[in-house]
Amino acid sequence: MRDGRLLRICMSALFVLLAASLVGQETPTNIQTEVIEDFTGANDIRWTARGSRMIAEGYPRSGYLATGPDALYRRRPDEERSSFGVNAAFNRTGFNYLQLVPVGVDDDGEEVPTGIPIPGTAQTIDMWVWGSNRNMYVDAHLRDYRGVEHVIRMGDIAYDGWRNLRAHIPARIPQTSTTLPRFRELELTRLVVWTRPGTPVENFFVYVDEIRVLTDLYESPYDGEELADPEYVEELWSDTDVEEF
Repeated sequence: MRDGRLLRICMSALFVLLAASLVGQETPTNIQTEVIEDFTGANDIRWTARGSRMIAEGYPRSGYLATGPDALYRRRPDEERSSFGVNAAFNRTGFNYLQLVPVGVDDDGEEVPTGIPIPGTAQTIDMWVWGSNRNMYVDAHLRDYRGVEHVIRMGDIAYDGWRNLRAHIPARIPQTSTTLPRFRELELTRLVVWTRPGTPVENFFVYVDEIRVLTDLYESPYDGEELADPEYVEELWSDTDVEEF
């Protein structure tokens, strides 16, 4: 009886010592703000717009335009303004939608939807969106490394002019793995602008500028970490005589 009580006391003391040793230890981080799209057309990605079933004939129109929010470009006055604009109209009110999709070019020269990689372990995503005070809202679609798409509500755009919309990326969306490579990047696959019933849907405009993420780029170093880089591995194996069976 006495031995059992002594054992419990020893175990409790050991637990307290272990807990105390962990106090003050912090997990290393490298939190950075990364711009993943600035709509200048400088990369290989172009954006296009697609409407839902009730889109009016001749719509949507879209393109890169020399405009943007003052709050963004006044900080960088030497930079030319550039945003992605969409002009749309629907034949009736209701839950209509516009898809703003990044596209690339495949080996046959055909345009194909192309996700924009999000580096590190992203915590938030934000973007500038111009609204015309119509009852609409914006969703961002993020695809994880398993191919599963997650919808992030960016917010309503029932306001006048430019505003910055920011949303938290839930921890339930996987961005790391127990196997190498640790980082399993998300991809931004589309933005979706929804119209709610009752809001006017004839000849309206939406503009989007600078999409950013707040992300943790820290990864614990280890010997041979270059072998977890898919591009390096592809180059390594392409320069090697591989025996096939």
